[in-house]
Parts: sequence; C-alpha cells; structure tokens
Amino acid sequence: MEKLNLTGIYPPIVTPFLKEEIAYHYLSENVEKLNTSGIKGLVVLGSNGENVFLSEEEKIEVVKTVLRSASRDMFVIVGSGCESARETIYLTNKLAKIGAQAALVVTPCYYGSKMNDEALIKYYSTVADNAEIPILLYNVPKFTGVNLNPQTLSILSKHPHIIGIKDSSGDINQLGQYLNKVDSNFNILVGTASALLGALVLGCKGGILALANIAPERCVEIYQLAKAGNIDEARELQLRMIPVNQATTATFGISGLKYAMDLLGYKGGETRLPLLPLKTEEKEKIKNILRKAKLI
Repeated sequence: MEKLNLTGIYPPIVTPFLKEEIAYHYLSENVEKLNTSGIKGLVVLGSNGENVFLSEEEKIEVVKTVLRSASRDMFVIVGSGCESARETIYLTNKLAKIGAQAALVVTPCYYGSKMNDEALIKYYSTVADNAEIPILLYNVPKFTGVNLNPQTLSILSKHPHIIGIKDSSGDINQLGQYLNKVDSNFNILVGTASALLGALVLGCKGGILALANIAPERCVEIYQLAKAGNIDEARELQLRMIPVNQATTATFGISGLKYAMDLLGYKGGETRLPLLPLKTEEKEKIKNILRKAKLI
C-alpha cells in the first residue's frame, strides 16, 4: 500500500476556553485564519489542544468544528491516543466517521515501566490493524516518560497503516537514527520548532509545531527556504524563532502560547484547570520576546 506523503507544516491547534467552557467560535476563527497561512493541515486534540482535559463529547464537537471551518485542502489529523488499545481504536474510528483523515496516537504511559519494545509494537500494531484511518505515532517523552527507540520505529514503520511519526523529543541525533531506519515513504515530522531547520536538513518531511499556532507563516518560510537550499536565510529566521518557541512551549507552556496568540491576532482564550493563567510579569516577558523576534 502506498503511504500518504505528509510534507510541510501542521499546527497542533489549541482548544480555547472561556470560564472552563470551550469557546467554539474562537476555535472556528483560528482555523479560518490558519487556512490562508500556507500550512498543509491541522492537528486537532494534540497536547496543545489540552486533549487530556476534554470529555469524549467535547473531543467530537471540537473535531466537527474544525472540519466545518477548515478549507477543503487541509489535511486534518486527530489526537486519539488513550491508555488502552481498545479505547484508542474506539475513539479513532469514531473520529474517522466524522471526517478525520489520520490519527496521531501518543505512546501509552501510565504503566510506563511495562511499556517496553514488545508492548509498544503490539499496541500500535493492534491499533493500526483495527483503525479506519492511517496512524501516526506520537513520541513525546517529556510528557509520557516513554521514548520510541529507532529499532521499534523501524519495525512499526513497515505496517501498511502506520504512515509516520511526530517526534517531540527534541533529539536531533535520534531523528537521524529514525531516518536511517525507515523507508523514504515514511513520514517523519519534527515536533518542536526549535529543531525545525536541523530536522529538515536531515531529511524530515515537515513539522507539527506549536509555534505554527502563532507564527505559521514564519514556520512555512523556514520550510520553504530549507527545501530551496537557502540555508543561510533559513538559519537567520530559525534563530530568531527559537526564543519564541522556547517561551511558548517549555517556559510558559500552553498559557503562554495562548497569550501569544491573543497578541498576534488569533483567539487563544483561557486554559482549563489545573493549568493556570499567566501572571502580569510573565505576559510582559512574552511581549518582549515577540518584539525581539519582530512578530509584533
């Protein structure tokens, strides 16, 4: 089976809240604005979408809202990973029925010490065997404590329904090992904007990047410059974006990302508890970082 070719930039979009309720009108506005930014698709219900805070009913309505608002050429990927294979298959197929085109499935992690190579291969193979849409693996050890090693990825990449991986480890060396272990039609997408240029130079197909929620055009520009071989220009822009990415991911997290969205013409809204809003001094730091990056 020929696998889909996923190139370019995909933002893992946020779920905006107002007083703990999902602000679906904000979500629609964000998608409509992203439609014209040059991105190739959208990732819904990822880590930045506060997936773990949503009920099943909310997840379904979020996906429906995005599908209604996305342009026809947008490839829509949904985060459907749960702790059990059974629940992951159930949710994946439920979201497939309403129009999702692929599923991003995070490594199960609650019983982390038991998530060895054998368990992960069995889990992902079972999900892929029973899913109605293609599967992308999601490696995010900073949240899960579980890391997909290159040999495990090599085995899973041979499954006809597993089409790629989002790697958010930030480990360029591991990305290189991944690339050495898989066929050229397997989609390796970097999951952190700070490593975008390095990942593209190594041969990654693109990126699923939190930064693309606030600076999608800049992420697309780095991608296009790298693909055209304009590495010096790409490097200058990459270096300018690193502090922004650091601030809106590692330093201030989703609250920082949402505030930056508000500053840059999107609707970030609030986070849902237990995530806390930013303090005044944190907001000032983000404003200064965005100014230095020439985003505002």
